[in-house]
Amino acid sequence: MASGLLQPEERVLSTLESDGSRRWLTPKLSRGRFLTARRWVAYALILIFTAIPHVHLNGKPLILLDILHRRFTFFGYTFHPTDTALLALFMVGLIVSIFFVTALFGRVWCGWACPQTVYMEFIYRPIERLFHGNAGRGGKPAKTIAPWRRVAKYVVFFIISAVLANTFIAYFAGADNVLRWMTGSPFDHPVAFMVMAVVTGLMMFDFCFFREQLCIIACPYGRLQSVMLDPHSLIISYDPKRGEPRGKLSLKQLGPADPPRGDCIDCHLCVTTCPTGIDIRDGLQLECVACAQCIDACDAVMEKIGKPIGLIRYSTQHVIAGHARKLLRPRVVIYPAIVLAITALFTAVLLSQGDADVRLLRSLGAPFIQQDDGRVMNPMRLKITNRTDAPRTYTADAADGVALTSDQLPVEIPPGQSATVGIQLTAPAGGFVNGRRQAALTVNDDAGFSQTVETLMLGPTGAAGAPSRNDP
Repeated sequence: MASGLLQPEERVLSTLESDGSRRWLTPKLSRGRFLTARRWVAYALILIFTAIPHVHLNGKPLILLDILHRRFTFFGYTFHPTDTALLALFMVGLIVSIFFVTALFGRVWCGWACPQTVYMEFIYRPIERLFHGNAGRGGKPAKTIAPWRRVAKYVVFFIISAVLANTFIAYFAGADNVLRWMTGSPFDHPVAFMVMAVVTGLMMFDFCFFREQLCIIACPYGRLQSVMLDPHSLIISYDPKRGEPRGKLSLKQLGPADPPRGDCIDCHLCVTTCPTGIDIRDGLQLECVACAQCIDACDAVMEKIGKPIGLIRYSTQHVIAGHARKLLRPRVVIYPAIVLAITALFTAVLLSQGDADVRLLRSLGAPFIQQDDGRVMNPMRLKITNRTDAPRTYTADAADGVALTSDQLPVEIPPGQSATVGIQLTAPAGGFVNGRRQAALTVNDDAGFSQTVETLMLGPTGAAGAPSRNDP
């Protein structure tokens, strides 16, 4: 019985058949100038990705995202939880930079530098083709794959996934800790071992099963490209004016009565070589990761039939429509201007940072206590963050008639750690005007650091020295 529901013409997604089953992609390998360039870039990036946790600058890892201790190190500088302004500026600058690069070069990150693409196309697929017996050409295997080949393939995949998982964890735990965990017993560090096992399992799931669906379904960047691209952004483009109407290559000479044909011979190589399974001739699509495999495939066909290359090429929608390329436009001026402003502000804030962060906080409870001798005491909390790489001992003093007392000072703070100590600020009641008085205290360490912070002391609002309640 025919269904009353509308039926799709072909398939809903490039990885989903019309009946809802998974369409497994086995893209053919199209050799060419872009594949060669991407391979060199990919191997360089793999080397960089692997080396970064092991490279040190100023005695620190090049990049270390220590979420447990809330310390984030980038190129020798460590950001602490108190660096909210710096972290916010960094994130905003990074996002705007992505907008700028996308406006100019489209999804060049996806096809050339994204770890998903780099590892999938230049590590996992080549290994798979090796065990499937179609190395160097891709596509579906010509023969049934022997069971031992499948087992061996997944064993190699598991080893690579475990290495990638440990490399990934090194960005968050440090290469030294990961090496110690790898050479020790899992029972000595069960939590770290479980994290490594879970990450390895996720790597296996991604590169063995989910694959290109991460780019098509899960990755938010593909969804955002519609708002970041414009008609002048560089994309993979098919030239319909030159390619249409399509027609199979014929050996006979076309006569004047035959319909005109474009350069596209409808060989479908641009489709069979696409790692996300789309037909670039349908125009810009969310699934396109700008890997240029369709360009290499089409250029090879054009050379064989004696046509100029470039039927599929890096271009813009504006140029494909027949207009001149327009590089200078509002967004490519506004985006870098914003990035420069954020960079300048980030640099200014960074250079103003001292060896310690000092914050003065009010204690819980009564804001002030009027003592028997008429003096007013404000209980407060002094929070000090040691931003250096060595332990420091801190003390504090007040001035201008204000006395500072504390049974927790001086205090020694380890590198990168914070400490909160209770202090009491005491001043004569006669120095308060309308229940308020300015006070300043100076925090020093044993290495020459000094910072003065100001605060507002609270006191009685009645006549000087008169009894008063100890609440606001």
